[in-house]
Order: sequence, then structure tokens, then C-alpha cells
Amino acid sequence: MKRLTLLPLLISSAMYASGYKIPETSLNAIALSAANVAHGHGAENAYSNPANMAFMKDEQNIEADLIYIGLDPVRYKSNDGTTDINAKSETFFLPSLNYVSKELGNNARVGLSIVVPGGLSKRWSDSPAVEQAQEFTLEVVEINPTAAFKINEKLAVAVGFRVVTTSGIVKSKAAVSRDMTGDSIDVGYNLALAYKPTQALEFGLTYRSNINLSVEGEAKLYSPAGLTYDGGASVTVPLPATLNAAVAYTFASKTTVEFVYERVNWSAYEYLDFNYVGNVGGNLSPYFDDPITKDWKDTNVYRLGITHEMDKYTLMAGAVRDESPIPDKSLNFELPDSDSISISAGIRYDYSKSINVGFSALYSMRDSRKAINDHVDGEFSNSNVLIMSAGLGYKF
Repeated sequence: MKRLTLLPLLISSAMYASGYKIPETSLNAIALSAANVAHGHGAENAYSNPANMAFMKDEQNIEADLIYIGLDPVRYKSNDGTTDINAKSETFFLPSLNYVSKELGNNARVGLSIVVPGGLSKRWSDSPAVEQAQEFTLEVVEINPTAAFKINEKLAVAVGFRVVTTSGIVKSKAAVSRDMTGDSIDVGYNLALAYKPTQALEFGLTYRSNINLSVEGEAKLYSPAGLTYDGGASVTVPLPATLNAAVAYTFASKTTVEFVYERVNWSAYEYLDFNYVGNVGGNLSPYFDDPITKDWKDTNVYRLGITHEMDKYTLMAGAVRDESPIPDKSLNFELPDSDSISISAGIRYDYSKSINVGFSALYSMRDSRKAINDHVDGEFSNSNVLIMSAGLGYKF
């Protein structure tokens, strides 16, 4: 079963800069701060903008990446000075695989991506954080087959089918506590367009649909008297739709500059409502069963990527400004999110005509954030994130 409380994290984890979504799903995406929508490189096109597959050379491309994510231990300090605690630091190693076929006929290509588009782990050991989030762990894997169709020499479109699997753990420790674990499989779609009016100028447009994450499973609820409920539970939370619009220009020096505007429909996340098969107990019902208001807001993300190609080396750098979707009234220990600025860089080396290797890194600097609501009365800080990737590409 998937944790009801875990679902909000899943949603936020579906977005790295806003929440904990991870759009940086490949070596180049990390190097360019995910500003790789209009000007694509190799197998990564299968996920970043599958319409670009239609303009690739007639050869198969495959790339495997290993991605490291390190989360700093978030610090919370109460306004009255009585509480100064830290979450545990977190480390993850995530695989990524992208594949693009040869031409199928004259105007079509297919691709396949297996990536981790989101994820989160937040663990606290001290009160009051453990009362809400002793542990919130979320793992998300997306399998995304796509097909691209060349309309003419300047325009191509693509469509894809998204299969998202999730699993996680949610624990809270207080007088009234919960212990949930679970998983789910949900589906959606993605659309893409690539337009290249000149050899130097490129446009890209991608859309990833909303996916309602439906979870059914088992939950254990505890009161001071002991185990109160042990049975079925369910919840539905939206993984919001995302629109990316990008433009790229390549200068005579073989330097490409790309700008991406991203709009995330976080306002679809209005509340979190747990449903239980049985009766959780009259006096505990308000704590466990009442809908929890979220009222997240839509967010804007601005990405900039620079690529410089040489004979055997490709140098990349990027930056991104991202907004948090969480209003002050909803901020708590489960996801102490804030606005951020990230910088990135990477390098790729062509070992031969068929093999290339590379390395990239991104560092996200998150703002400190103060909030006063029913859950917190203080400031969260030190929530920075480091992402690194090593990759191997092969053409045949």
C-alpha cells in the first residue's frame, strides 16, 4: 500500500525544484539544469523531448547513467529558541537508461526511458518533528516508451505512455501515531514538439499529463491504549501536469544557449484525504480521517543551459531558478520546501565514434524559510541538494 501521507511527498517528489521532483534524469540534463528541451543530445532525447528523436542520425543510441543524490540534514529552529534540531542526511544512487531506435521507415523513431523522476526521504529523530514525520521515504520509477514522427524537415511531434511505480514508508511517533508502507502503479501520457526553422534556431515544447496516484493498502494506527486500527486504507493524490517551452540558438562557435520556461500545475493538490475500510475510532477520527488542506500553488521554473562542442569534448553548464509550491500554512516537517537557485556543469568525451563517457554535477541552494502555522513556528534552513552523474553512451 502506499502511504497516504507519503503521497504528498510523492507529488512533490515528482518535481525536483518545486518540491522534490527530479527533472534531471540524465547526465546532460544534470549538466544543463534540465535546459535540454529544444536542443537535444543523443539517447536522452527519449525523455527530455522525444520529438527530437526524429532529427537524429539513422543509428541506435543507448545511454546508461548512475546518478548520486545527497540531501543535507535540514535544520529547524523554533522562534522561541527552545527547539534546534536536524533531520538526518540522505544519500541515494539512482540508475537511468535511455534508448532511441534507428529510423522506422522514413519518418518515425521510437524510444524508451527508465528513469527516477522524483523521490524523497526525510527522517527526524527529535520532537516535535517525529510527531509528523519520523520517516517519510518515497521511491518513484517511470517507464516511458515514446514514438516520434517527422512531419517535414523542420517539424516533428511525439507521443509517449508513462507508467509510474511508487513505494514508500510513512511513520509518525506521538500519542497518536501511524505506521504505513505501500506501493502503486499509475499511468499517464506525454506529448512533445520540435521545430527547427533554421540550422541554428530550435524550439521545443513538451507536456506531461497529470497522474492521479491511487493507493490502496494497509495501515496501522496507534493511540495511548495501543493498536487502534489494522486494516485497509486508500488515498488519491495528483502528480501535477507540467508544461515546458524552450528556445535554443547555436552560434558559429558551436556554442548553444537554451532557455526553458516550465509551468507546473501544483494547484491540483488541494487537500489530502485518507480513507479507511474500517472504523478508526470516534475520538481518533478527526486526527486520522479528516481531510488535510494543502492548497498548493502553480509554480514557474526558469532554466538556462549552455553547450560548447569541440572535436572530442562537449562542455556544458546551466542554472535554474525554482519556486516552492507550498504555502506557509501548509509547510511542515514532512516536506520543508523553499525556493531555490541551482548551478550545474558537465563534460562529455567521445572515446570513439561509437562510445562516449561523461560526468556532470548540480548543486541546489535552497532558501531558508520561516513559517507560523498549526505545525511549525520557526525556521527551516540547510536544505541544499547535490546531484552528480556518470554516464556511458553507445551508438550502433
